[in-house]
Amino acid sequence: MTTLTLSAGKTSILPRRGGFFGRLSDVFWRHPKLLLFLMLTPPLLWLGIIYIGSLIALLLQSFFSIDDFSGLVNYQFTLSTYAQLLSPTNFDIIIRTVMMAALVTVASALIGFPIAYYAARYAQGKWKALFYLGVMLPLWSSYLVKVYAWKLILAKEGILTWIFGKLSLSWLLDGILNLPVIGGNSLSVSYLGTFIVFVYIWLPYMILPTQAALERVPGNLIEASADLGATPRQTFRTVLLPLALPGIVAGSIFTFSLTLGDYIIPQIIGSSRLFIGQAVYAQQGTAGNVPLAAAFSVVPIVIMALYLWLAKKQGAFDAL
Repeated sequence: MTTLTLSAGKTSILPRRGGFFGRLSDVFWRHPKLLLFLMLTPPLLWLGIIYIGSLIALLLQSFFSIDDFSGLVNYQFTLSTYAQLLSPTNFDIIIRTVMMAALVTVASALIGFPIAYYAARYAQGKWKALFYLGVMLPLWSSYLVKVYAWKLILAKEGILTWIFGKLSLSWLLDGILNLPVIGGNSLSVSYLGTFIVFVYIWLPYMILPTQAALERVPGNLIEASADLGATPRQTFRTVLLPLALPGIVAGSIFTFSLTLGDYIIPQIIGSSRLFIGQAVYAQQGTAGNVPLAAAFSVVPIVIMALYLWLAKKQGAFDAL
């Protein structure tokens, strides 16, 4: 068998291929780093220019201010826009959004953990496939369709009110709606309704990472804990929960960040009190105060940066 001598003393048993694409393939074979460079350049340019560049531009806008007389942007470095975030109205928006995101995350973890545990430890074959189908199916439908469907469900004339009436529990629903913090004229215009929809929309993002983390827990550890005399509660607290915690934290990254920046659900379902996403939309689109909108946008970025740093310390990225 004859061999062909290539550059740098390398040999090949295959002849050179003809045509433009054949020669191009030979070049990439001889210079793999060139192929890697050409493959990575477009996504890196997109990430660097479009995404990171837009974030830098947003950050710069937040250090400008709006002229109260002309309504035009004053392109002089100032921290006065960030000082406006500390005003009672704007600070209340930030606290309200963070509290909602935290409550949605906690509720998603409490609801999602038993589901994920059953899928990881007991579901087999078609039952596991049914689990994945049940969790993923809501993600396949339109986001807006789901939100508007919940708007109808939670409305005063909706099916939920009808069910409470049929069960002679209208007094209970009225009592909930009369609560000063979470109530309203109906569930569709209350904080409770907003909370319910947030949990429904983001729950799959909590279940899947938690289930992945639970599947990595060796079954013999749980059996060993029982053999050593630990009660089920002790086994859960000292063995299962610490090993599943990275998955829970990974899921909380999704539920917390998505709730923190969402403006559509509070716009459609909820009261007239704003969340951060709505404030950004109102300041940028209606009021034309781009610097204040940019400053509001920086708040979730800073919060999530701190949250991701804490999540990394918990090993959450290992469960993603």
